[in-house]
Order: sequence, then structure tokens, then C-alpha cells
Amino acid sequence: MAATARPRRSVLYMPGSNARALEKARTLAADALILDLEDAVAPEQKVMARDQVCAAVAAGGYGMRELIIRSNGLDTSWGRDDVIAAAKAAPDAILLPKVESAAQVQEVAALLQQHGQAKTAIWCMMETPKGILRAEEIAGASPRLAALVMGTSDLVKDLNAQHTPLRLPVITALGLCMLAARAYGLAILDGVYLDLDDEAGFEAACRQGLELGFDGKTLIHPKTLDTANRVFAPTDAQVAYAHKIIAAFEAAAKEGKGVVLVDGKLIENLHVEQAKKLAALADAIAKLQAA
Repeated sequence: MAATARPRRSVLYMPGSNARALEKARTLAADALILDLEDAVAPEQKVMARDQVCAAVAAGGYGMRELIIRSNGLDTSWGRDDVIAAAKAAPDAILLPKVESAAQVQEVAALLQQHGQAKTAIWCMMETPKGILRAEEIAGASPRLAALVMGTSDLVKDLNAQHTPLRLPVITALGLCMLAARAYGLAILDGVYLDLDDEAGFEAACRQGLELGFDGKTLIHPKTLDTANRVFAPTDAQVAYAHKIIAAFEAAAKEGKGVVLVDGKLIENLHVEQAKKLAALADAIAKLQAA
């Protein structure tokens, strides 16, 4: 399945030092889980959290949810050991914080290769000005790279900007990373929404992310799962129309026709490609929910 077709509507951060949270995550309606060893873990708990997260991943029980381990940075005393331990646990991906160069990605790719891990992909946090300016370099750094994840909280801090409803202070950064991700066939996830009591604001942020092209949103609380899953999923009407386009195009092709009209609208190859991608996503979501 293409990186952008796998359901990533809701990607929930879970603190790696909290055993109860890791257990609860097995029952949550998240498309993917980021088991965090970085920001959510105090320095004195880093090693314990690493062991706990890797044991949880190796034990399984998370169904079809995508499992990602966020390591500490390679410039810390924990980062390299995080990657080596994660390689042995074999999550779906390792999420690298504060990526600012292709070399960082390539170093982790080499570690994974060295420790015999062929399955685990690499995801990159895009959360610093230098990282944003090197988005294209990072996106093309390694065949293992599968996704970019926006770290808008750190980015706003580094820019000395403010969190606003329309997110204009970071809209350039979002756009640059979107361009880089799509140019290299990567998935891309929107940043977290910090105000858990602002349900209307959170839904508006999800809708803005959808309109900008994001595959889903990173989340910090389970209570936001339903909204993210709903907003980033195709509607029943969209799925029905997609199948209508596909059927009409296939019927026209059998008759040797080069022009297809659906509900009075001209349908071209690009519309068919979009329809097939949407239909595949809808099917993948249904399978995930059924599992």
C-alpha cells in the first residue's frame, strides 16, 4: 500500500514511561500510535521507558494500528541506544526528533541496516527553522523514509511566533514540508492542537489540515480521536462518487472513448487517479476498523 493510502487520520502520542497508557493504547481507535521516548519522558526515566516501549511493541496486541517509536535525538546520550533497541523490537517506524539534515536520517538508516532490521521505516519530525529550510534534502535522504511529521509547537517557539486560529505564522513551513513530502512520495502529518477544551477550534484545525493536504493529525489526548478520524476520512458521498468515476472511466475505455462525462463534468486521468486513491483509503479504513 502506498504511504499516503494507509490510514493515518489519527496518530496519537503516548508517553513511553506510562505502562498503563501503553496498555490502554491497545484499545483506542487510533490509526497509529507514537510511543514517545523523548518529550514525554523525564531524563531519569529514559532507560526504563525504552525498555518498556520496546517490550510492548515486541509483545504486540495492537491489531492493525501502526506503531512508531519516537527516539531521543542522536546528539543525546540516549538516542543511539533508542534506535538500536527499537530495531530489535521492530516497530513500523522510528520517529526522529528535530531533524535538520539528510545526514541524520542516513545515520539512523545505517544503524537499522547494521542491526538487521529491514522492516522498520523512518519518520522525521519537522520542527525547527533549519529543518524546514532543508525539507527537500531531508525528504530525499533515504529510501527508508516514509513520513514527515510537523512539530508546530517547537516551531512556533523557535520562530518567536504565536499560535493563532488560522496558523498564519507557520503556514509557509507547512507548505514547504507538504511540497517536499509529495515530491518524494511521503506521507505527512499535521502538528498537535494544544487546547484540549477547544473542541470547535480543534475541528477547524483538522479541516484546515485536510484542505492543505495532510494525511492526518498528530494528537495528544484520546478524546480527540473521533473528530480526527471523522474529518480525515472520506465521506460516504465522496466514496460513492469515486466509484462512479472509476466505473464510468472503465466503461468508456472498453468502448474506445477518450472523453468521459460524469454528472455533466469532464473526467480525465487525474480525476480517476484521485478517485482510486480515495477508494483505496476508504477500503483500508474499513479493514482497520473491522480488525
